[in-house]
Amino acid sequence: MDNDRGGDAHHNPTTDPPRPVLEGPDIARVLTRIAHEIVERAKGADDVLLLGVPTRGVYLARRLAAKLDEITARSVPVGSLDITMYRDDLRLKPARALARTDIPTEGVDGRLVVLVDDVLFSGRTIRAALDALGDIGRPRAVQLAVLVDRGHRELPIRADYVGKNLPTSLRETVKVRLSEEDGRDDVLLGSRAAVIPDER
Repeated sequence: MDNDRGGDAHHNPTTDPPRPVLEGPDIARVLTRIAHEIVERAKGADDVLLLGVPTRGVYLARRLAAKLDEITARSVPVGSLDITMYRDDLRLKPARALARTDIPTEGVDGRLVVLVDDVLFSGRTIRAALDALGDIGRPRAVQLAVLVDRGHRELPIRADYVGKNLPTSLRETVKVRLSEEDGRDDVLLGSRAAVIPDER
């Protein structure tokens, strides 16, 4: 996808509305696929612990846990990991409200921790998550699952499980909406001019 080309009389990035690139059924399908991939790579998911990055990453982690429960017939622990105080832009932006860190009683030591987030972009959010996780314990290994990878990495971070690779230009925005937070499930691709609230 190349939205940096000029001369397209039918495409005006200042007026085009955001368009869906994933709908609810698509999101359900890719989460099912990711859950199966986790079981395959973890050889059964016996020691898997899912940690969602607030806000929408937490909802995705819970959905993945439910699918893993169905596949493995056992309960996979799931929690949340607040990264607010570990962000490298704290001094550049207004103060952020703290989210919640909720670590299951099993803890992280010696476990395969799968971090879950909605969109992978620069990689800085995941770097902060790794720092936060390091202050909590020592996992056996850490993997990353994301619903959308939109590219433009600024750090050497790669997702192990990706719902959809979505090549974008820096002038585009990606917005994930989930029913738990937004009342519906979809992923929208828009332009910077067509503002989509809450893009992280």
